Amino acid sequence: MRSRFAAPSARLALAAVAAVAVTAAATTTAAATTDSRSNAVRACGTKDLSFKVSLKTQAGGYFLVTAKAKSGIACYLDGVFPSASFGSSADTEVAPAEHSVSERVTLSGSTAAYAGINPKTTNGDHGKQFDFLHLSVAGDETNAVTLTLPETATVDRPVATNWHADPADAVPFSN
Repeated sequence: MRSRFAAPSARLALAAVAAVAVTAAATTTAAATTDSRSNAVRACGTKDLSFKVSLKTQAGGYFLVTAKAKSGIACYLDGVFPSASFGSSADTEVAPAEHSVSERVTLSGSTAAYAGINPKTTNGDHGKQFDFLHLSVAGDETNAVTLTLPETATVDRPVATNWHADPADAVPFSN
């Protein structure tokens, strides 16, 4: 008989210990989440940014994309090239113009990040013409924005630089 009465109280004690452990773990996780949000700037998503495209003549001509954080947002862009294409076919997607990762760029207020996109890296007159650029932060392609180009672009094997803090570093030189 004793074992029948001991078993429920032992189960109750184990349940109480487990509840305390779960509550402590949840409190610790919540505190860690709060601390990490207040001390660290998060990665930028495409919707966190506003974009501007301008035409530059240096290096045979390219489009300079300027990204700024929207009001009240502080975030960073890793130094990798943006996800971009001029159309929906694979041959209009930009490839990396740089072979290494650049420094991270933190955006807030008037601070901007820059990427250069060369729409045509081949010789000759062939290519497809486009008036728009589809752009997103790498890894956030589902939220791509469509930007009107300052002029029609002939596209053939396009490349893009990484995001940079200085627009002079975002010139996509052809090899």
